[in-house]
Amino acid sequence: MPETFNPASAVVVDAACSGNPGPMEYRGLHLPSGRELFHFGPVKGTNNIGEFLAIVHALALLHKQGFHDMPVYSDSATAQTWVRKKKCGTKLARTPETARLLDYVVRAEYWLRTHDYRNPVLKWQTDKWGEIPADFGRK
Repeated sequence: MPETFNPASAVVVDAACSGNPGPMEYRGLHLPSGRELFHFGPVKGTNNIGEFLAIVHALALLHKQGFHDMPVYSDSATAQTWVRKKKCGTKLARTPETARLLDYVVRAEYWLRTHDYRNPVLKWQTDKWGEIPADFGRK
């Protein structure tokens, strides 16, 4: 993983959840403009699901717009592993409250299996660079 990054050309993603499970939302921002590219939620879910969906959302958006080399940064090693495996490892039970979110998970897994993407998915180095800019600031 790189020690430095090019802030002129990157997307950063993050999720926030109050409780586990609880109200969850995620978003993606363009660096360095800070412009919000997408926002989802809140819905009942978990932080790890939000982080996973945020990465896939960014990859799909960049793929659709033809930005095939722009990196996506996330501070979630778990979500990055799930993306590499093309499988969300959640154990969140399907209930009427979580059904919509879990349908999005299935859709994201399908997208990963059926699309080739070149965008590097990289670990945000919080200890070196500070909080990821997409953070919701609720810690």
